[in-house]
Amino acid sequence: MARSLCPGAWLGKPRQLQARFSYVRMKYLFFSWLAVFVGSWIIYVQYSTYTELCRGKDCKKIICDKYKTGVIDGPACNSLCVTETLYFGKCLSTKPSNQAKLGDQGNLSELVNLILTVADGDKDGQVSLGEAKSAWALLQLNEFLLMVILQDKEHTPKLMGFCGDLYVMESVEYTSLYGISLPWVIELFIPSGFRRSMDQLFTPSWPRKAKIAIGLLEFVEDVFHGPYGNFLMCDTSAKNLGYNDKYDLKMVDMRKIVPETNLKELIKDRHCKSDLDCVYGTDCRTSCDRSTMRCTSEVIQPNLAKACQLLKDYLLRGAPSEIREELEKQLYSCIALKVTANQMEMEHSLILNNLKTLLWKKISYTNDS
Repeated sequence: MARSLCPGAWLGKPRQLQARFSYVRMKYLFFSWLAVFVGSWIIYVQYSTYTELCRGKDCKKIICDKYKTGVIDGPACNSLCVTETLYFGKCLSTKPSNQAKLGDQGNLSELVNLILTVADGDKDGQVSLGEAKSAWALLQLNEFLLMVILQDKEHTPKLMGFCGDLYVMESVEYTSLYGISLPWVIELFIPSGFRRSMDQLFTPSWPRKAKIAIGLLEFVEDVFHGPYGNFLMCDTSAKNLGYNDKYDLKMVDMRKIVPETNLKELIKDRHCKSDLDCVYGTDCRTSCDRSTMRCTSEVIQPNLAKACQLLKDYLLRGAPSEIREELEKQLYSCIALKVTANQMEMEHSLILNNLKTLLWKKISYTNDS
């Protein structure tokens, strides 16, 4: 009897442990399977979107078919479709193009003449039907319009040619203000806070950052109440700005830089419950009129304030101690700038010039500048 009880006592505990271990293992396997399933689904959706919107071969076939039948024309068509010396490389964006009609602009007659000059791709003094159709399609794109208007400005990528609604611009070596480029699959799993810390580690030297920042300030100056009207920067993400090997700022993506007249048409009278409903892009904000529940048309922040917000951490990290306090003071004054402020244009010019002067004085005698 005693021998029969002892084995039973010893066998009961391992069975209990085995049952508990099986439950833990099943729970672990379930959550592991769930994580793999969710991760795979996210990757599939992202990949499907990427491949759908980055179909270089399909785009080329459609464009070249239209070119060969005479529907479209342009200076880049021969290189793309005949000699094949122009080809699609890396897909820089999976976002559909943002289109907006051309609003009323200052010096409209001069702008029309400028557009006709660009539309005459073969420079024969005449705009063919194919060239006209191509130019009209391209004029629906904010970025193309800006490249035409600012073609002589240093910080706007040069327009190299076009074919239909495809346009070619100069290559920019570095396509973000800072940070390290990672595969998009890895980007999905990196927390935003950790990503910002990584970005700060991979930046040029401070004098070179200062030179890039001066370029952004100069670009803000170029689009602020120029001869063809005022343009608003509605997405001041660091990934929309780049620079070349001489550390001159170059705009990488200008699709969210829109004519002020267009933005007013797009956003005014939009139904709203709060100011959060009155946003175009990520950075062009107006206010919600609670009495009418409609968005107003006047933006709250000028381009300069948004540029300074972007540059704050970029410039303050590693800034020379002798100018850090003054630089921080000027940047915060810049960020606080409002469109509705009294004498805004005077304050805008004063702050912009002070910032440029402070940065230039510090880097003008360095090799990095």
